[in-house]
Amino acid sequence: MSTGIVDTPSAGGGLKIGLFGGTFNPIHLGHLRSAEEIREIFALDRIYFVPAARPPHRSEGTLVSAAQRLKMVELAVADNPFFQASAVELERTGPSYSVDTIRHFRDELGPAALFFVVGLDAFREIHTWKDYASIPSLCHLIVTSRPGVASPSPEQLLPVALQPALWYDSTHKMYRHTSGHFLVFHEIHGLQISASQVRVLLRQRKSIRYLVPPTVAAYIADNALYQSEELA
Repeated sequence: MSTGIVDTPSAGGGLKIGLFGGTFNPIHLGHLRSAEEIREIFALDRIYFVPAARPPHRSEGTLVSAAQRLKMVELAVADNPFFQASAVELERTGPSYSVDTIRHFRDELGPAALFFVVGLDAFREIHTWKDYASIPSLCHLIVTSRPGVASPSPEQLLPVALQPALWYDSTHKMYRHTSGHFLVFHEIHGLQISASQVRVLLRQRKSIRYLVPPTVAAYIADNALYQSEELA
């Protein structure tokens, strides 16, 4: 599979499915544009947006309810046939661990090739995740970064527990895992928008037009979300 930016070999036959997790607090056009870029570059057939119900590394006090965040995701992706919202983490009790979500889709989708999309900041903390060393054996990993953001070399980012099972493929500019999956670092050329920026504007009673989809803006307004100081 030639990606145009990163020359990646075929991920195998069958469907190619992206998994895009996050708090989506709220989902914004930067999320959507990044997912669209990843979908096109890696020739994905579908991307599931998976809101975290109880993110283990985030205080729940800063989040609106999981049901509200899922609803905003559903509204945001409704007009894109390649995007789909998933409630899998809301339907599961306990903290929302990425490895459990990946295993769910692995069981549900069988032979499909899974591509787990994770931001660079989150990947820096992967050594703190539940069963993180098993993740590359379950799916491909796409680690995204923003344009112009300086980051350490991939060698510095790879946790010690992952290093023995990974090696660098200089031809395709990616890391290969003994399972046959790959790990690739990809710089996103999408919109520079953050959820915290949106929340601050809402708390200040300022416009969020052109930062989130109109349907999401309307839902936020109708439900008076992100008005309190602790949610900013």
